[in-house]
Amino acid sequence: MKNFLHLLCIASLICIMSGCEKEERIGRYGMLDENTPEYTAVMFIRGIYLDDSIDRAVDISTDRLARILQRYHTNNNVQRHLFNLKYDTVEVTPQTGQSVGRTEYAESAIVTLFFSGEYNGDKVEDLRTLELVKVNGRWKVDKVQADPFL
Repeated sequence: MKNFLHLLCIASLICIMSGCEKEERIGRYGMLDENTPEYTAVMFIRGIYLDDSIDRAVDISTDRLARILQRYHTNNNVQRHLFNLKYDTVEVTPQTGQSVGRTEYAESAIVTLFFSGEYNGDKVEDLRTLELVKVNGRWKVDKVQADPFL
């Protein structure tokens, strides 16, 4: 009986620990496939706006963009200088209305992202466009397009 209780306790701990893993879900209902340029674009932005460092953003960037990001050193500097867009809290969603066709055979893609969040208590909404290329079978962010309204 004592062994059974120990096994039950260990099994319960394993179940609890495996449930603690935080899975990042993107897109409507969290069903955006991770092999799409939209997924990579959102993960890039999350790496800049939600992570403690720019490591994730650098990892999913082309070599050219990775060098630019590393020159800024911190997330705050990247937000200020590369995006000209600061947030305290932000939600990012990819544009889904005009994406036609399959991206599995494409070598490049342009993804527009909608930003909605708060900065200093004010609601801020904006959009940015990212250019992505496929490098060794993985989508990588190559360029952040300048805001056409500035």
